[in-house]
Amino acid sequence: MARFIDETNRLFFDRTGLDPVRVEGIVSDALAGADDGELYLEYAQSESLSWDDGRLKNASYDTSHGFGLRSIAGEATGYAHAADLSEDALKRAAATVRAVSAGYGGTYAEPPAPTNRHLYTDDNPLSGIPFEQKVKLLEDIDAYARAKDPRVRQVSCSLAGSWKAVQILRPDGSKTADIRPLVRINVSVVVGDGDKMETGSYGAGGRFAFDRYLDPAAWQANVDEALRQALVNLDAVAAPAGEMEVVLGAGWPGVMLHEAVGHGLEGDFNRKKTSVFSGHMGQQVAAKGVTVVDDGTLPDRRGSLTIDDEGTPSAYNTLIEDGVLVGFMQDRQNARLMGVAPTGNGRRQSYAHHPMPRMTNTYMLGGDKEPEEIIASVKKGLYAVNFGGGSVDITSGKFNFFASEAYMIEDGKIGPAVKGATLIGTGADAMTQITMLGNDMKLDDGIGTCGKNGQGVPVGVGQPTLKMAGLTVGGTEA
Repeated sequence: MARFIDETNRLFFDRTGLDPVRVEGIVSDALAGADDGELYLEYAQSESLSWDDGRLKNASYDTSHGFGLRSIAGEATGYAHAADLSEDALKRAAATVRAVSAGYGGTYAEPPAPTNRHLYTDDNPLSGIPFEQKVKLLEDIDAYARAKDPRVRQVSCSLAGSWKAVQILRPDGSKTADIRPLVRINVSVVVGDGDKMETGSYGAGGRFAFDRYLDPAAWQANVDEALRQALVNLDAVAAPAGEMEVVLGAGWPGVMLHEAVGHGLEGDFNRKKTSVFSGHMGQQVAAKGVTVVDDGTLPDRRGSLTIDDEGTPSAYNTLIEDGVLVGFMQDRQNARLMGVAPTGNGRRQSYAHHPMPRMTNTYMLGGDKEPEEIIASVKKGLYAVNFGGGSVDITSGKFNFFASEAYMIEDGKIGPAVKGATLIGTGADAMTQITMLGNDMKLDDGIGTCGKNGQGVPVGVGQPTLKMAGLTVGGTEA
């Protein structure tokens, strides 16, 4: 951690001319009488390239820097931010947030425990590979996809990467810092047969550099999967509707767990009693055998963080254990107000946003069943392998998810592919309807972005193959 503090000191103080002693004094004065708060400094570089219709469609590169100053007094929060790393800007921000604690006699919280752990490289993924080589990669993806099958009509692909350095300064002079790489590759393929056209897409990424995608074996696998999904959908029939047993595949289908259950386990919703899980701590909220965790400590994963955006080290947090609710995800403010410890889940999109409780990598642990055994147990039902869009109401837990790849199960065997299937239910009910858990727990391939209150942050999801009884399927079959 000391190395990252030295590196970020060069970015935020040596490079800008800011005096660290004077900055510490401004922060200390701004947070006098507050319960908590910090100065969050950020420097970020980002790059994206997109290929469409046989040519480079867009290319962008951006550098940004700024700060966010926060003061917390009880449930009140004062937050000011600026894209100007100057003493004058800091003083103006201090005058704004100081109003929150005026006349308030809080006791300033202890700083987060330090950590020497680092979960990913600090190499800048934007500087190691020439721009021309990235364009050539996209061109190769396009050519490879079109050569694979004569039914391919369109190929779209993109590369996106960022490198972010952050430092968190508290009025006692304590500092924490992190340097975060993030990359992602996406491929979308449109196939056609006569007037009928379908799309398949696939993506991957994580906290590492672009170089691993220069290996043809890596990017060709992404193209192959996108093409496979498109061809499956080309032959799909209309999905039936009704209540039936549903088998969810391993990996990315965990996005339903993330949305329908995960958000309801974030501390702010439960402190305000607006979650369907509010007031149920220690109670059975899922079927026996179901254990859900949020784990920000997985190396190189998209949702992982060495420290969160308040400086708290990320952690392996058990939320539901053997069906019993045992924990929530917490930032510092909600943890203090609820009388518990922060869990390393205080996250923000950028310096322009205040932190709040957010997920990192949220997944369900595996069980003891073979996936084939789970399929074989279903007389008639739906096997949902991939998901597209969906919506969830946090207060009621009601969800609606579109299955982008799904199959009928008939007499214990996977049948025809179907399209237009939508899963409808509530998160709390769905968790109690899990009857079988596979031994094939898998994480997604690194494409998740979670939205909350207008902020987007990278996340991971995962789960084993599992069976749910009596889920409502909305279909398109006449």
